[in-house]
Amino acid sequence: MVMALLESLEELLLSYYRCCELCPRRCGVDRTAGQVGRCGEGSRLHISTIEAHMGEEPPISGKNGSGTVFFSGCSLRCLICQNYQISREGLGREWSLEEVADRLADLHGREGIHNVNFVTPDHFLPHTVAVVRILRERRIRIPIVYNLSGYQRLESLRLIEPVADIYLPDFKYADAALARSLSGCADYAAIALEALCEMVRQKGLLDTLVHSDEDEVGTVGMRQARKGVLVRHLILPGHGENSRQVLSMLFVEFGGELPISLMSQYVPVHTFPVGSPLNGQVTRDEFQAVFQHAQELGFRNLFVQHPEEVAEDRQPFLPDFREVKPFPGNVKTRNGRSKENIGIT
Repeated sequence: MVMALLESLEELLLSYYRCCELCPRRCGVDRTAGQVGRCGEGSRLHISTIEAHMGEEPPISGKNGSGTVFFSGCSLRCLICQNYQISREGLGREWSLEEVADRLADLHGREGIHNVNFVTPDHFLPHTVAVVRILRERRIRIPIVYNLSGYQRLESLRLIEPVADIYLPDFKYADAALARSLSGCADYAAIALEALCEMVRQKGLLDTLVHSDEDEVGTVGMRQARKGVLVRHLILPGHGENSRQVLSMLFVEFGGELPISLMSQYVPVHTFPVGSPLNGQVTRDEFQAVFQHAQELGFRNLFVQHPEEVAEDRQPFLPDFREVKPFPGNVKTRNGRSKENIGIT
C-alpha cells in the first residue's frame, strides 16, 4: 500500500517543480531538470535535521518536543537568518519520502513528539503534503505545524490547507526598505499580511490560549496546541520602529486576540557596515519600547522573550547544523524557558 502511494505521489511532486512558482519569487525554473531557484534547491528533498525540538513556544513544544524538520535552502535567504548554515549555505543531505516518514514515526513512538513541524518548507511544500499522507496512512495523526517565513503565495497555502493544522508564521517587516536590504523583498509586508489573512481564515487563532475571569492578571491558560495561528516577530537591534509598525499593522487587521511571540534572540551572523546596529544585539530598552507598544495597543496573548533571559541563559540561540543535536541545551528540562508566556488582560 505504501509503495503504491509513493509511486502515485512521485509524478504529482514533479509537476510542481517543473516550472516552480511555489513562493512569491515565482522563478519559473525547471527544478526537475537540475536548475535551482532563488531557494538554492532542485527537486530532490534536501533536509539537514529532524529532531524533537524543545525551543518552540510552550503550546508547540509541550513536554516531549516538536518533531521539527529543518529543510535546506530558503526562498528568502535573509541576511539576518540564525539558521544560515541551512538556509543560505545549503547544509544537509537528500532524504526520501519514506526516510522522513520513518524518522518522524520513530520520534512519535520513541519520544512522544506532540506534532510534526515543517520549518521553512516553502520550496518543498508538495513534499510535505506527501509526507503527511504517508504518516496518515500509518495512522499517525498528530497535528501538522507549518513554521513559515510569512512570505507565502495564497496558492501554496491552499495547496497545504488539507494537511495543515497549525501555522507558525513570522511577520518580519513593515519597513519596505529594511525588507529589501535584508531579504530582497520590498513587498514583504503586503504579501505577508495577505498570507496571514489566509492562514487565519483557514485555521483561526491558536486554540490553546483561553482567558478566564478568575485568572490572575497577566496569566493565560494553555494546553497543547491542536489548531490555529501564532505569529512570531524577531526584534532587530536599531530597528524598534519597524517592530512597532508591525504590531500596529497586525492589531488593526486582527485585533488584540491575535497570539504573538516577541523574540529578542537576534545574533549577528552577517557582517554589516561598521556602525550598523545589526552588528550588535537587542538592548533591554529597545525591547521594552516594543513590548510596551504591544501592551498599549491591547494585545492579550503574548509570548515574551526578554533580552536579559537570553543573556542569562548562557546558551547561544544560534544552532550548529554540523552537529547531531544542532541546538545547544535542546533537552526536555529546558522546555519553554526561553519564552515566557504573558497574557495581557
